[in-house]
Amino acid sequence: MNHSIVFIHGSGDSAYIWRLQIEHFGTDRAFAIDLPGHGQRANTLLDEVGVLDYARSVLAIITDELHLDHPIIAGHSLGGAIALMLGLEYASELSGLILIGTGARLRVHPDLLESARITPQKAGHRLQELAVAATSAASMPGILINEQVTPGPNMLYRDLAACNSFDIMTRIHEIQLPTLIICGTEDRLTPVKYSQYLHDKIVSSTLHIIPDAGHYVMREQPEAVNHVIEDWIDKKDCK
Repeated sequence: MNHSIVFIHGSGDSAYIWRLQIEHFGTDRAFAIDLPGHGQRANTLLDEVGVLDYARSVLAIITDELHLDHPIIAGHSLGGAIALMLGLEYASELSGLILIGTGARLRVHPDLLESARITPQKAGHRLQELAVAATSAASMPGILINEQVTPGPNMLYRDLAACNSFDIMTRIHEIQLPTLIICGTEDRLTPVKYSQYLHDKIVSSTLHIIPDAGHYVMREQPEAVNHVIEDWIDKKDCK
């Protein structure tokens, strides 16, 4: 079965971060969406929102705009938290989860959170620097920053605050959906131990650790990530 895949970006990002995945899987099968207030999508949420608010917005986009039936939800970082929340609250409407560089709890350093509130551009640059592996090209943070659509006012802070309040460690075992977990070996923002924890708690999960990649593993090692996703979907459909 040729499942649709919906890609959800992380904090301060936009759908464009997934362009190499969309190119690989094709626009008839893969859909990258902007969260409210990001990219091309108008803000329809309050200044303070939680991951569940974002999850409900994503579900509305999937059902009312894209009209997709039981898609696979792929999320990076905050997007992964949203995918997890969808897996907990709306599992019957999905066929699987792909969790990339995320965790069951996503605490944000207080200094970074405060910087996002006061000097969001500076905080965004700092995040991008932390988000790529030392083995990645030195220009990668600049590329990531320059290719992105600047999020609306207060969006980075809102995103990071949502991450900071996200904690489903006591519920993660409830997820029964087939789940693929991907993490870069050099991820400093959501370390490998976060993905290992997800794998340990989600009974029907598969874990892939990608070498020479940091938090933006899908941009640093796109071919490896795309291959892992394709292989997982093929095996999932054979069951």
